[in-house]
Amino acid sequence: MSARSIDPVSLGIMWDRLVSICDEGAATLIRTSFSTLVREGYDLSVMLFDAEGRMIAQSTKCIPVFIGTAPVTISHMLKRFPPDKLSPGDVVISNDPVIGTGHMYDIAVMRPVYDDATCIVGYTMSITHLPDIGGMGFSAAATELYHEGLRLPICKLVKAGVMEEMILDLIRLNVRVPEQVVGDIMAGVSCTEVVGRQLRDFMREYQLSSIGELSTLIRGQTERAVRTSLAAIPDAVYESAFDVEALGDPVRLACRIEKQGEEMRISFEGTGPCVRSGINVPICYSRSMALYSIKCLTTPNVPNNDGATAPITVSAPAGCILNAIAPAPSAGRHIIGHFVMPLIFAALAKAMPDRITADSGLINILTFQGRLRNGTPFAATYFAAGGFGALDGLDGHPTTPGSSNMACTPTEVFEDLTGMTILRKAIRPDSGGVGTYRGGPGQEIVMRNDTGYPIAVFSMANRTAFAARGADGGGPGALREHSIDGTPISPTGRHDLPAGGILTILEAGGGGFGAPAKRPRAAVLADVERGFLTPAGAKAGYGIDIATEAAQTGPHEIAS
Repeated sequence: MSARSIDPVSLGIMWDRLVSICDEGAATLIRTSFSTLVREGYDLSVMLFDAEGRMIAQSTKCIPVFIGTAPVTISHMLKRFPPDKLSPGDVVISNDPVIGTGHMYDIAVMRPVYDDATCIVGYTMSITHLPDIGGMGFSAAATELYHEGLRLPICKLVKAGVMEEMILDLIRLNVRVPEQVVGDIMAGVSCTEVVGRQLRDFMREYQLSSIGELSTLIRGQTERAVRTSLAAIPDAVYESAFDVEALGDPVRLACRIEKQGEEMRISFEGTGPCVRSGINVPICYSRSMALYSIKCLTTPNVPNNDGATAPITVSAPAGCILNAIAPAPSAGRHIIGHFVMPLIFAALAKAMPDRITADSGLINILTFQGRLRNGTPFAATYFAAGGFGALDGLDGHPTTPGSSNMACTPTEVFEDLTGMTILRKAIRPDSGGVGTYRGGPGQEIVMRNDTGYPIAVFSMANRTAFAARGADGGGPGALREHSIDGTPISPTGRHDLPAGGILTILEAGGGGFGAPAKRPRAAVLADVERGFLTPAGAKAGYGIDIATEAAQTGPHEIAS
């Protein structure tokens, strides 16, 4: 079959098939992984590229921001190992943050796909967040990149089907949980084998000698959809700026968007400098967050591929906190990087008021290092979500991550993995911003160290000084707070949780949308009934006295 003869219906079917191949790879990755980060948190992505290294499909279960980093990663891999330096059975890996996802905890595993012993028809790649990579541990405490762990250059983990055991030995000697780390890397190797095999089956079924023309059709359709949506945005220059916490004095984030015709140029000129802690953001991640933001605003329902990024360029001054240059540390680059989406939404709020959301409470990441009751060492990462920002016509969802989409580890799994006990996990009332549409509430999480040993807690939180802002007159969400045994602790850095000690996390709420006075009374009363608001919160935020309402209508009518 010639790709040029493919009708639109067949193109849609074949496109879906390629996505499903990536989904099968993601299922393999999840089933064979050793860590909860992949198995429970879904901090992963699986992608398929054509023979020119252009991304044509991404797994449905994925970290969407990798749409921008993966093409950069594979381009560097193919410079290091061009096709004539690759062989069937080769597997190439790297966790270099500069050409990867911005920090060393994400490892890219790439495999060339051959239709025979000589011809490469495509490439497949998995990206997963490793449970450990040595160094100080997954934290923002480093002052140089070298403190953050083992940085692997682009190298062949497997050569012509033969494992390079020296590389695995090097990794095992430098990480705290070698079984989990090597197990997750090997899950990536298995995943890419599955995707490659299924791509060959797909090509045989459709009698394709190449997927190049099919790739051109798929990426072309996506690019046209994005350009059509961009053309509907009025031509203008859009700007925004705000301060965020940066482990000391606040740092300024600034954005300038030049929209002209079907193209958009995004610049972070005016953004403040890097800092001496691991919250700096390499440009690969800043660019990806920007591309992801525009994708959400323009074509959220079109599957991800390189066509979505073609009309958009992104730049930032070298050395600013959104374009970190080595050796600036960046393990916690999400702490600042997740603000790129609200920064872009704020710039485009007047042009696309029906598309943007109020600010979200964002995600919170904590790393725990210690020993289990039997003395076995462990390292575990815990995700916890703040509330999602409201938008025109829709309340913000409670405890839903914004700017990313990692899942939270189930309580039973986390307790078994760490020896800790989660005493309480509940909606945090009055944390969502007030508005015609209220912001999503955060949550309260209380956990106790029952290991019998002290545990090191590495905190990487934002929204502790600057709340999620409301939009169009909506109110801000509540700030994020951490404490140990009732004493507030810094939201970043290393802390000791003693045996029997209790860690309390109060997650940030999302911002509200629209004037609070326009929120229907029934909606406010329903929020009280669901535990999203307290009676005091309803009085302070909306001027509604719950006791008076109950006296006039009765509790049954209020609940209904």
